[in-house]
Amino acid sequence: MTILWIAITSVLASGFVGASTNFINGYVSPTYYRNIMGWDFEGIWAASVAQGIFEGLLYGIVFTLIFILTISLVTKGQATFRFGASHLLRIMGFVYLSWVIGGLIAIGLATLSPDFYTRTFINVPEDFGLMIGYAWVGGSIWGALFGGLFGTVLGAFSVWTNWKSLEVNSV
Repeated sequence: MTILWIAITSVLASGFVGASTNFINGYVSPTYYRNIMGWDFEGIWAASVAQGIFEGLLYGIVFTLIFILTISLVTKGQATFRFGASHLLRIMGFVYLSWVIGGLIAIGLATLSPDFYTRTFINVPEDFGLMIGYAWVGGSIWGALFGGLFGTVLGAFSVWTNWKSLEVNSV
């Protein structure tokens, strides 16, 4: 049952990450969602949060399958909920950090060369202030995606090394 609870928590945590990041992103640049998603309606901010939940849950299912498989195989089904949750929190922290780094890198790129940025990326607004918000959202989304991918790999390694350490210390 512990693995099932870790799996449920992991999927819900992924939805939370999607909601919380898009809570900010939707406020920073509704223009991004209007241009990229083709949304032309009132309430883009709320829709961006809903989109974050949806995408977070989708990515979360894939992430959870890898995470649960790793925990199950490494611990031979002996992991506690606390063990799994502590690794999940580290991975979430890594995703949030990657989200911020991705946003800052994109802002830096747009600031360094606005012409390059507007010509390289899709539907970037010409207004510098709108461009910076747009850059934050696009970059932070890519940062979170890469953070999820690398966080999954680092999380699997962390599960393995921490479990081996617990085994050695319990002998």
